[in-house]
Amino acid sequence: MKQIDRLEPLGLFDARVPRYTSYPTAPVFSPQVGAVDQARALAALDPAVPVSVYLHIPFCERLCWFCACHTQGTKTLTPVESYVGTLEQELALLRDTLPAGLRMGRMHWGGGTPTILPPALIHRLAQAVKAVIPPTDDCEFSVEIDPTMVDRAKIGALADAGMNRASIGIQDFDPRVQEAIGRIQPFDVTRACVDDLRAAGVRSLNADLVYGLPHQNAARLEDTLSKVLALAPDRIALFGYAHVPWVSKRQQMIDEAALPDAVERFYLAEQAGERLRAHGFEAIGIDHFARPGDGLAIAANSGRLRRNFQGYVDDTCATLIGIGASSISRLPAGYIQNAAATPAYVQRITAGELAGVRGHILTQDDQLRARAIEMIMCDFRLDLDALRARFGPLGAGLASTVAQVGERFGDLVAVSDSALEILPAGRALTRIIASAFDAHVPQGARYSQAS
Repeated sequence: MKQIDRLEPLGLFDARVPRYTSYPTAPVFSPQVGAVDQARALAALDPAVPVSVYLHIPFCERLCWFCACHTQGTKTLTPVESYVGTLEQELALLRDTLPAGLRMGRMHWGGGTPTILPPALIHRLAQAVKAVIPPTDDCEFSVEIDPTMVDRAKIGALADAGMNRASIGIQDFDPRVQEAIGRIQPFDVTRACVDDLRAAGVRSLNADLVYGLPHQNAARLEDTLSKVLALAPDRIALFGYAHVPWVSKRQQMIDEAALPDAVERFYLAEQAGERLRAHGFEAIGIDHFARPGDGLAIAANSGRLRRNFQGYVDDTCATLIGIGASSISRLPAGYIQNAAATPAYVQRITAGELAGVRGHILTQDDQLRARAIEMIMCDFRLDLDALRARFGPLGAGLASTVAQVGERFGDLVAVSDSALEILPAGRALTRIIASAFDAHVPQGARYSQAS
């Protein structure tokens, strides 16, 4: 029996489940948790323990149709400069809230398009963040780069500010696919961007690719992979396109008839994975790849791989402070999300309030399940002994779910008293298996397909 014939009846093509970049997932967040909880949790942080910082720039000159991020279009820098001013105001509020001496071990700028910022605003914003949360000596500063919206001056400004890892948005290099998703990005432009990043001393490059896009097929994907490999990235994120037009209205611009069907998507992902492994990349979790010496591969091989809103990371900071519209903070007490719409975010900050408007306070059971799901997503293995050691009697409460998973998925998993392991033949079902441990199923939530 072919592998696909074993996986399909178990929900590979029908199930819609979270990607589990957090637990509980964002649809569970409640407006009952907000700025008061945010301030309390931030003030209670241990200043001796470094934190990660995520800063959201929601502006784009072009709105790519496939994207479901919180973004807005602009043709001028006026709203961008005004927004940076609001970020500075939020940072001032954080300075008055955070404990003295707190330091930053990681910083990531995402969007939107962070490289819409001109050099002067890059310098201004970076200095504003560092003035409030100074970086550690080994701080990693990563930025999402749109090659069509960056030049040497911007790259130089980012490098001067400490950027040492760049995440390059590519998606697909085929002109027909690019036209179908509203993102025209020639290969030579991307190559020039990579050359400039290397020349600026950026030591780590990540390339973002997407499978399941309209008009994508095996030949077009192979051509894209060949071009990407010629750029010699250190990491590759290979995401399945999530067609969720009920969430992102711009996705209505995409011709659904041109999308690969579920089986074609599966084979595109398999094709890409085989090609990258053959080229020396190690598979990391369900959708990342890294060269053996890269920090992500080292973390995966040593059991230190983690998962957050950026996907798989080797970030050891337990706390993530989100800054900007729609940003989510992961704090010891739980999750807090800033107001998602930029005007609502600006209104709260301008009024002198933190911008948190929804979130979730973690119970002990939430913390147990969050760690269990992270183990499954990162290691394909649920270490029951480790959960019992950390959570005591509560850690034994997952035994019945483990037994149910073993019964449902049969020889695609291995179950013992000490662990649940997803075997290689069953790893395409990882998100589905992780969802078995999810105690929060919000009514009406609609997730992307599992394949």
